[in-house]
Amino acid sequence: MDDQKIIDLYWNRSETAISETAIKYGRYCHSIAYNILHNNEDCEECVNDTYLRAWNAMPPKRPNRLSTFLGKIIRNISLDRYDTHTAAKRGGGQVALVLDELEECIPSPFGADQIIDALALAEILNRFLAEQNPEPRIIFVQRYWYMQPIQAIAADLGVSQSKVKMTLLHLRRKLKLFLEKEGVMV
Repeated sequence: MDDQKIIDLYWNRSETAISETAIKYGRYCHSIAYNILHNNEDCEECVNDTYLRAWNAMPPKRPNRLSTFLGKIIRNISLDRYDTHTAAKRGGGQVALVLDELEECIPSPFGADQIIDALALAEILNRFLAEQNPEPRIIFVQRYWYMQPIQAIAADLGVSQSKVKMTLLHLRRKLKLFLEKEGVMV
């Protein structure tokens, strides 16, 4: 079923909206949650919470792209759950690695967690990404939005892990310079 029909189901308050969403986007949502949480039970709860939030948001919200709308919801829910599980200390996994990688180009008055969410929505990051070639842009988004491991990105793109690592290093340096040029204190 196409996205507009699924959205119409939400607007009509049809319970099949959730089952159709699960059929089309269940794996997508689960993979985002799993990249953050690395726990299937937590992922399933986050996916179910995503369906509930989508149900409560539509109407009045009518998303332009259902995949992006759901991706943002599942990511935020998963990050909240991650924060809950690691409140006492920061553990291992992709989230800690991704945040550590971005520390060098994130403004210091803010925590990395808050900045990642702010940058994901900010015009400044969109402009930065728009200036990048497609492959580096894909690598950046897969790593810092979807929090995919380096190995998975390399496999998806058919490149070496070292190429992904070097691309990310160059992009972080470029991002730092871009933010400084835009007047953001780094």
